[in-house]
Amino acid sequence: MAQEHLPSGHPAVPRPKIGVLLLNLGTPDGTDYRSMRRYLSEFLSDRRVIDYSPWLWQPLLQLVILTRRPKKSGEAYRAIWNEERDESPLRTVTRSQAEKLAAVLEADGPDLVVDWAMRYGNPSTDLVLRRLADAGCDRIVAMALYPQYAAPTTATAYDKVFESLMKMRRQPALRTMGPYHDHPTYIRLLAESVRTHLAGLGDEPQKLVVSYHGLPERYLMEGDPYHCMCQKTSRLLCEELGWPGARLLTVFQSRFGREEWLKPYLDETLEALPREGVKRIAVISPAFVADCVETLEEIDQQGREQFMAAGGTSFSYVPCLNDGEAHVAFLADLARRELAGWT
Repeated sequence: MAQEHLPSGHPAVPRPKIGVLLLNLGTPDGTDYRSMRRYLSEFLSDRRVIDYSPWLWQPLLQLVILTRRPKKSGEAYRAIWNEERDESPLRTVTRSQAEKLAAVLEADGPDLVVDWAMRYGNPSTDLVLRRLADAGCDRIVAMALYPQYAAPTTATAYDKVFESLMKMRRQPALRTMGPYHDHPTYIRLLAESVRTHLAGLGDEPQKLVVSYHGLPERYLMEGDPYHCMCQKTSRLLCEELGWPGARLLTVFQSRFGREEWLKPYLDETLEALPREGVKRIAVISPAFVADCVETLEEIDQQGREQFMAAGGTSFSYVPCLNDGEAHVAFLADLARRELAGWT
């Protein structure tokens, strides 16, 4: 409604805009005990992540796990912390992705607003959605940055968006982006990153280890498609590289607790490969679009140390796509696909 047509005393109505919201997992605000405990409590209390009965899980979480794990997790984050900005690399990269995406989409019109949020920690999904609404966004595209769908990642990110909308007097129209594990451009970008990385190495790796974040095996049996999507990404990557299948090995990392998780496990694989004569490897983690504690510390530090101690001679980590120009251009294409009919 034009401002001149508003009745006297009516609140100002901002010019209608469209929001593009990038969503990622989350990050603690610091590496100290309190910051880590607050972050881990929010993360591990999510029923999409840990689906045990709260009556059983919460006492164990609050009285046992959260008295011990914050210290260990804090040490891992300190090993990769962005000291200059006093934040985790995930926050640094996600902010940069959003800023660069905004610059690319600026050519599509002045009424697109790009922002970013975390499912756990800050900036919170609730805060950023309100910021978009205050900016006049009456339509929003939410883009969970997970190429492979999983309930504990993609679904919970959108759960939080829906939960935030429930608190709004005036809700914007909403679209949510689906998985893109088999998108030709995504596969091509992964292959290009592998080729570029390997070209800079002295010795050609014998195998490319493709590591995805793990899930309890039970989730697969209950219908979560994550495992199947990971396997398809690996197969398409291998085909794009033109390699024989045996040169690429798919594994899963970051298991938690005593339950069986998706296999093979990354840590066990890194110990076994040198005994099998595979002493030169490169590792890539396609499920992450931004480098974070799972890639920079768990793979590139812990994994490297474990592999070399087991008898390996060469370990190389292929960085995530991060905020590279080609990756941002791809994110812009995904955004435009979701914006179709709105712009």
